[in-house]
Amino acid sequence: MTVMRRRRRFRPLAIGLLGALLPLALSSTAQTPAPTAYALQPATVAQSPTAPLPYRTSLPASSVLAPDAGFDVAAFESMADQLTYGNRVPGMAMAIVQGGKVLSARGYGVTDVNHPQPVDAHTVFRLASLSKAFAGTMAGLLVNDGVLRWDSKVVDYVPGFQLSDNVATRQLTVAEVLSHRVGLTRNAYDRDIESNVDYYSLSHKLAAAPLRCAPGDCYAYQNVAFSLVGDVVFAASGSFYEQSVERRIFKPLGMNDASMGLAGIQASPHWARPHVRSRNGWVSLTPKPTYYRLAPAAGVNASASDMAQWLLAHTGHRTDVLPAPLLATLHAPLISTPGEMRSGWRHERVDAASYALGWRVFDYAGHQVVFHAGAVQGYRGLVALLPERDVGIAIMWNGESGLPSGMLPTILDRALGLPTKRWLDIDVDGDFGSENMLAEKADPAGKGASSGKSVASPR
Repeated sequence: MTVMRRRRRFRPLAIGLLGALLPLALSSTAQTPAPTAYALQPATVAQSPTAPLPYRTSLPASSVLAPDAGFDVAAFESMADQLTYGNRVPGMAMAIVQGGKVLSARGYGVTDVNHPQPVDAHTVFRLASLSKAFAGTMAGLLVNDGVLRWDSKVVDYVPGFQLSDNVATRQLTVAEVLSHRVGLTRNAYDRDIESNVDYYSLSHKLAAAPLRCAPGDCYAYQNVAFSLVGDVVFAASGSFYEQSVERRIFKPLGMNDASMGLAGIQASPHWARPHVRSRNGWVSLTPKPTYYRLAPAAGVNASASDMAQWLLAHTGHRTDVLPAPLLATLHAPLISTPGEMRSGWRHERVDAASYALGWRVFDYAGHQVVFHAGAVQGYRGLVALLPERDVGIAIMWNGESGLPSGMLPTILDRALGLPTKRWLDIDVDGDFGSENMLAEKADPAGKGASSGKSVASPR
């Protein structure tokens, strides 16, 4: 059935956003993605009081406020340390940056309950869907190089690519892939990935996947389809996706512990093993290779030290690697995602939610927060940028617990001077939004063996 594209209409707010970003984009050859059409259901063009603002790096320094007096990094470190007591979580790592400085990059707890070694700043964790921001950034660097455009058609770089509708196949753009506006149903073919089907077989199966809307017209989170950007990067650059990320992001930013894939984490001299709960406490597992096969969606591994450098770059303090106009484009909301406002701290604090290019954008009690979550069997992670206070936060842990999630709103609230809430008392492992189909469930009796069972995808 042919999917008919709707006539595109623009609200003044969306036009204002594009108008604000376009001069910045042209100055670095990073072009603003094509305007988003109204969604069929339930997504719409992103609308938020914070949405029209260009990213912090394009604003005068005087526009950046200091964090509130309650922003106490030593207190945050103490909270993180306490989370590893009493079997609450095996280990975790946290990085906090502000004003272009690394205020904290530390580890807490242990890497493995069976063979405990302390987590430190260089202990490597699996990032799961935090990897999606790396994919958006990698594509953006190629746009800066002039070898790719945000509105480039995927089929022009991947000739064998096919959706179930020929018009949709010809129209799908790079920006639509990176913002989950392909038009498919949510998490298409994730179950097949969990059944060890390889990525290239599944990329061909996209030709049989039903479309719920035309590309660009609705939001539905993807892992398989999102990974098409890896094929585009290869075609545009002549280098494999993993090599491109290593050369263009890891090395220039000094992310010296970072790697890609299962082999990458296992080759790390110090890495955190995944853990699931059993009746007798935490069980250490062997990482599963499944979602590592989708490198753009879930392939990155990194330490707290690495994530501190990543945060500095995305808060605008490594313009030699990531220019300010590129950051403005990567972090600009493209389509609204109201489903991300329903659980845990998001329900209390988030007034509007959108997706950008590998990042989510929240209206957090009236303040713009650029965010993403990540989760896969035995690993969880959160990253947030608070532009108006020039703050970046990354939190990673190696157990299927929701308790550490409360660290993020705690730090954001303190930075903004919002009323204190007891976020750390809430253990809701489902507080990861639409990425939470999670998580590959293991048989605790396996005692270190990878599970063959799964109910989910990386968040």
